[in-house]
Amino acid sequence: MDPESAGRKGVGMKSYMARRRRSTLSVTLLVLVLLAGAVYAGLRIEGSSALAATTTQPNIVFILTDDLNEDVFAKDAGLQTLLTSQGTTFGKQFVELSLCCPSRTSTLRGQCAHNTGIFTNDPGTGGGFQSVYNKGLENSTIATWLQSAGYRTALFGKYLNGYPNGAPSSTYIPPGWTRWFSPNGGSPYSEYNYDVNDSGTTVHYGSAPSDYGVDVISRKLTTFIKNTTTNYPNKPFFTYVAPYIPHGPATPPPRYEGIYPGAKAPRTPSFNEDDVSDKPAWIRNKAKLTQTQIDNIDALYEKRRESLRSVTDLVQDTIDTLRAQGVLDNTYIVFTSDNGFHQGQHRLNSGKNTAYEEDLNVPLVIRGPGVPAGATVNAFTLNTDLAPTFAALAGVTPPSFVDGRSLVPFLQGVTPSRWRLALLNEHAGPSTLNANTQTNLLEPQDPGDAQALATGGAPVYAGLRAKPNTLGTHGPLNYVAYDTGEHELYDLSVDPNQLDNSYGSASPTLRQRLDAWVASMKNASGQALRDAEENPPQ
Repeated sequence: MDPESAGRKGVGMKSYMARRRRSTLSVTLLVLVLLAGAVYAGLRIEGSSALAATTTQPNIVFILTDDLNEDVFAKDAGLQTLLTSQGTTFGKQFVELSLCCPSRTSTLRGQCAHNTGIFTNDPGTGGGFQSVYNKGLENSTIATWLQSAGYRTALFGKYLNGYPNGAPSSTYIPPGWTRWFSPNGGSPYSEYNYDVNDSGTTVHYGSAPSDYGVDVISRKLTTFIKNTTTNYPNKPFFTYVAPYIPHGPATPPPRYEGIYPGAKAPRTPSFNEDDVSDKPAWIRNKAKLTQTQIDNIDALYEKRRESLRSVTDLVQDTIDTLRAQGVLDNTYIVFTSDNGFHQGQHRLNSGKNTAYEEDLNVPLVIRGPGVPAGATVNAFTLNTDLAPTFAALAGVTPPSFVDGRSLVPFLQGVTPSRWRLALLNEHAGPSTLNANTQTNLLEPQDPGDAQALATGGAPVYAGLRAKPNTLGTHGPLNYVAYDTGEHELYDLSVDPNQLDNSYGSASPTLRQRLDAWVASMKNASGQALRDAEENPPQ
């Protein structure tokens, strides 16, 4: 029996939860707006709860997919119905670094990579779970903040690449988690034949249809929700739900195999780009994709779409369970991805870890009490904003090290008077594997990884996205400065596909201001970083 299964049928729960919703929702909306303003103004009581004693906190279901890009998300009709039409879409949501472990670490702590120190998936280059563990970063995360504020916290699915290698035991549970269900062996990316640390006990899942990873996560999640609402009716919950889909090999469950026959990756203008003479050497060195490579891109694209349907089922099951337990109206559902994914753009085989839009711009949709349905926000938002947003929803003031900002004002239809005009993106270059790490717990290689080994991957870089007209009469800018001395600059208002690198024709003044703005953000943290985001160099 699942640990959450006991006492599933509580007496009088429907009437109790109806009273709880009525008493909660009347105060929640006002409180959240006031709290968000206080947090933004810098009123900080580290790790404390400002509202736990006076209000009933909302529940939060956070769903973090793996390598889901905007295109594949937009084509899933079920997710559009369940999430986009019912919530607010953040159309300019970016990850600060387009790679799994750095992005997930930033999400857990609300910090940019230069402040976490995690730039790769691999402990051999100071990344991965081992480095997060050794640095003590787990001691202060959204899980510890919310648990201290009275939340039941649970993680179901992928944690950090390489977990639990380097921990005291294979059943190690990081601080802050009430319930823990995360793979610790086998082949979790394949969705079958994997082991899980189930709250301190290793459990094996095999190759039966019922062992399909996303479906198992869904069952564990809904059981936790039922148990919490039944046995802990005065406890809010926060769930971190992290399926391994649609990361490669993107195995769909049998029920969805072959449902998109012949699906092809979008042939954007930058797909297998003809002229890359204006690009940096790591792109120029790549030959045009062969037909075999293109066929493989399409085959993976088809599987990515098929496998995502299992996540749609998870979302549907979660909503159905929340509704049945009487808590849907007091629950925020937050759906996003750890990074995007390119699919043939700029001659790049399938993968991520670049500064192009396909890799950094990711889906983010939030639905919940008071959130405008069907709305779109086009302010620049980051994965570092998620932790302070969850903290604000819970009535917790985050620690001063947090770089991100609360999105709560947008959830109430309010545009903050101050917001970032630019955002930073970073990359530490190619990484290597540590011999002591099980590679199956890091992640399978993307097709683009082999291409990068043969012809070179993206060098170390730092760059920015700037809002229109912040550096003169330009549209939104995408700027990258590589440690090779090369640069890329695109005005996305006239070149959304990033075909024509305009750095060569940029004025010396613009170049200087771009570099100064990147430096001001890259060398800052917390409030100083937020100030730098709002102040373009003159």
